[in-house]
Amino acid sequence: LIQTIGRAARHIEGTVIMYADKVTPAMQTALDETDRRRQIQTEYNQEHGIEPESIKKTISDITDRVKRGAIKEEGADYQGGLEGIPVLELKDIIQELGKQMLVAAENLEFETAAGLRDQIFELRELLALKTNMKPWEKINLLAGNE
Repeated sequence: LIQTIGRAARHIEGTVIMYADKVTPAMQTALDETDRRRQIQTEYNQEHGIEPESIKKTISDITDRVKRGAIKEEGADYQGGLEGIPVLELKDIIQELGKQMLVAAENLEFETAAGLRDQIFELRELLALKTNMKPWEKINLLAGNE
């Protein structure tokens, strides 16, 4: 209970609601410990002039982390072996990753979807380089308007 309550407390507007007919000894211990810790933190914050605030991350922070994870998962194939992939196969890979991205977004796995989106963009760039497209065709491809 202490761990769950503490996890919620990390969010600036975190709230824990416990449902029970009566307060058990374990619940009371968790509540007392949480109050004790909150009191210590409040005193420390007042003493040092700290105003609690939520963290702020940009989208690029998240997508960079996801992209690094995708590169680690795919290994050498992802990092360097793409140039040898035939154009038709590259198109199939882009289409498959697009489907995976939509599924990830539907499942609220936004970091995964963002990583897939970035991979798709890189593959589209490679496809644009490998084909003899007119400039406006490349723009449409990179914009996702294949």
